[in-house]
Amino acid sequence: MYPPELVKPMREDLTSIGFQELHTESQVDEAIAQKGTTLVVVNSVCGCAAANARPAARMSLQNTKRPDHLVTVFAGVDKEATEKARDYMVPFPPSSPSMALFKDGELVHMLERHHIEGRPAEMIAENLTEAYNEFC
Repeated sequence: MYPPELVKPMREDLTSIGFQELHTESQVDEAIAQKGTTLVVVNSVCGCAAANARPAARMSLQNTKRPDHLVTVFAGVDKEATEKARDYMVPFPPSSPSMALFKDGELVHMLERHHIEGRPAEMIAENLTEAYNEFC
């Protein structure tokens, strides 16, 4: 577990743009079960989350079409919520950071760490906006 004061600004990178934090398994279940589209960001303390994933999430929301719901879990902090979110992302292996788009509870698009690490935020955002345009 990471100290709360360490992860606070990393959490705020997403909550300040409208993401709801999920801390429990039941919150994850409720979020995934919502009607419409839900973007789940598995946040992380790693450099690729700071340089690529969180900025990409922010950029992607400038698109005309965007998810109905924005939620996040924090790997290494919200252990139960993160594990539950990852259960919904099967068959993809656990990775952080990662991003998953659900439509009416069904996984329709997934970005794993290897899609994020080493790629510019703009490229990741473009990938997300293409998914929004298709599913939202």
